[in-house]
Amino acid sequence: MDHFQIRDGVMHAEDINLETLAREVGTPFYCYSSATIARHYNVFAAAVSGLGDGNPLVAFAVKANPNLSVLATLARLGAGADVVSGGELARALAAGVPADRIVFSGVGKQRAELRAGVLAGILQFNIESEAEILMLAEEAAALDRQVDVAIRINPAVDPKTHGKISTGGADAKFGIPFERVPAAFALAAAQSHLRPVGLAAHIGSQLTDLSPVEDMIGRLGQLADELEAAGHKLQRIDCGGGLGVPYRSDQPAPPSPAHYAAMVARATKGWRWRLMFEPGRMIVGNAGVLVSSVILTKAGASKQFVVVDAAMNDLLRPSLYNAWHDIRALRPRGERQIATVVGPICETGDTFAEDREIEVVGADDLIAFMTAGAYGATMASTYNSRPLVPEVMVSGHEWAIVSQRNLPEVMLALDAKAPWLQDEAR
Repeated sequence: MDHFQIRDGVMHAEDINLETLAREVGTPFYCYSSATIARHYNVFAAAVSGLGDGNPLVAFAVKANPNLSVLATLARLGAGADVVSGGELARALAAGVPADRIVFSGVGKQRAELRAGVLAGILQFNIESEAEILMLAEEAAALDRQVDVAIRINPAVDPKTHGKISTGGADAKFGIPFERVPAAFALAAAQSHLRPVGLAAHIGSQLTDLSPVEDMIGRLGQLADELEAAGHKLQRIDCGGGLGVPYRSDQPAPPSPAHYAAMVARATKGWRWRLMFEPGRMIVGNAGVLVSSVILTKAGASKQFVVVDAAMNDLLRPSLYNAWHDIRALRPRGERQIATVVGPICETGDTFAEDREIEVVGADDLIAFMTAGAYGATMASTYNSRPLVPEVMVSGHEWAIVSQRNLPEVMLALDAKAPWLQDEAR
C-alpha cells in the first residue's frame, strides 16, 4: 500500500497535489511519503516482534535510500541502521539513529571507516573476511576499545533473484565461505579487543521466493549450534533483508511481511539469540515516486517515443537492471497508447520502457515513475553534466525539499583548471 492516489482527477502524495508541487519545485524530482514509510516500517516491525529472544532489531538498509529525512523518520519510529560505508554511518548518526542500533556491513571497509565505527560505539561490525578481522583488531587495539563483531557467512544459497543483486551464491564476493566460518570465529575470539557475538547472512535483494531465505536461516542456526558446542557464546544472529516489493501491478505481489515473519518463526523455533533484520527496499520502495515532465512526443520508424526530462542518471534501475517501474500520468485522460519512454541523455540505454502500454500524454504533461523510493536518488549521477534532482518529503498537508537540486554553478565550483591551464594574465 502507498499514499499516492488520484484525487479530483490528479495524483496526490498524501494531501499534496503533485501538479502543484511540480510547479513549485520544477521537474524532475523525487517525492517521498512519510505515511507510507511509517506504515511499511511498522507493519514489518510488528510482524517480526517477539521472534528469537523477543527483542529483534530492525536495521534499515541505508543504501536503499540515505536521505536524511527518510532516516530521521525511521529513527523516530525506533529503527536501527545497516550501513555499508563511512558516509552512510555519518548519515545515520546525523539523522538520530543511536549508535547502539547501527550495524556496519560491507565487504571492503577501509581503515578510516573501521575507526569511525569503533569511535561511534556502534552495535556491531558484520565481518566479511579473515583479513578484515585482523584490520579491525588493529584499529580497536589502537583506540583501546572492545568491539562486537558478527561473522557474515556465504551460505552458497541461490536467492533466485537478478544476478546483479544476488549476494549469497558460492562465488559471490560477500561473506566467508561456510566451511571457514568456525576458524574465522576462533580467529576473532583470539583478538583481545574483539568480541565475536554472532553470525550474519544476506543472500540478495528483491526476493520473491522465501525458500532460499529459509535455507539460509537454517544454515545460520546449524552453524550457531556448532560454534556454541565448541565453546563460543553467541548473542545475535542477523538474518539480512531483501524482501521484494511489487513493481508491476499486473504481476503477483511478493510475500508479505506476515508471510516472511511466519517463515522466520518456523526456521528459528527454539532459538534464544537476538534476531536482526535489514529491510530496505520493502520499507521505502513504494514510498517514493519520480515526477517528470514530457518534453515532446516523437514518431520513429516503427515506434512512438515519449521523451521526458528525467533520465537514466536520475533513475538508473531500468538501464542497469532492465527494471520495470509503472508509469502513470498525474492527470490521466482515460486513453491508452503504446509508447517507448526515453530520457534526453545521449545513450540508447536511456530508456525507461520499451513499447509499453501507458496513458496518452503530450508535451508538458506530468508523469510519475512509481515505486522509486528505493535505489533511485541514491544511485543517481551527474552524467551529461545534469544536476542531481531535488528530493521532497510529504507529511499530510506539509511538504519540504529535503535535498536540493545541485545547479550547474554548484557542480562547476567543485572543479578547477590545472595550474598550467589557467588563463594567462593580459
